[in-house]
Amino acid sequence: MSGFATLLSPAESLREQVEGQLASRIVSGEIPPGEVLTVPTLAGEFGVSATPVREAMLNLARRGFLRPIRNRGFEVTEVSPDELRQLSEVRMLLEAPPMVVVAGTLDDETVAELRVTADRIVEAARDARFDEYLAADTEFHLRILECTGNAKLVETVRELRQQTRLVGLVQLAETDALISTSLEHAELVDLLVAGRGQDAEALMRRHIGHVGGIWSGQDEA
Repeated sequence: MSGFATLLSPAESLREQVEGQLASRIVSGEIPPGEVLTVPTLAGEFGVSATPVREAMLNLARRGFLRPIRNRGFEVTEVSPDELRQLSEVRMLLEAPPMVVVAGTLDDETVAELRVTADRIVEAARDARFDEYLAADTEFHLRILECTGNAKLVETVRELRQQTRLVGLVQLAETDALISTSLEHAELVDLLVAGRGQDAEALMRRHIGHVGGIWSGQDEA
């Protein structure tokens, strides 16, 4: 397993930082299904005590990412292709229609923010920085949904994204597929600014479909 970044964020607890880094590596496929993780080993890699690591792993077990194994540690669980397909379909139903509502309503500050985030997604994809890619991608999608004013929608999509696994992310980073998908974010912003809601909705559906391919380890672009 590759090393972990130093935990220095003052805005998050050690448990939150450990959980975030582990989740990103499981979601991206860097830590594959079936791998067994232990508290002492991870505590040493993170350079922290066992307590925040154990708490993080218990939280990830509750979220379905890990499965406790008696006297061994925690095993990374596997999600079936059918479950991933269903998650992708639900995201399409929730995220695509609001594009019609949001189109033509974004203020300059929000547009600038979205463009910066879209650029971060592309840069992270090009450099194969998966944790940054996932964080920026989540930030982008949720920020657009926040513009609907529907907090329940935002929270529902946030929870759905926490259940997903981009199992093919590492492999697709070796091709142009991940970069091509990441470029769709800037195109989406352009459509929303132009007030082309139906086109933005169609692009969002295609985009989530492409991401569904990444989730299953296949390129659907």
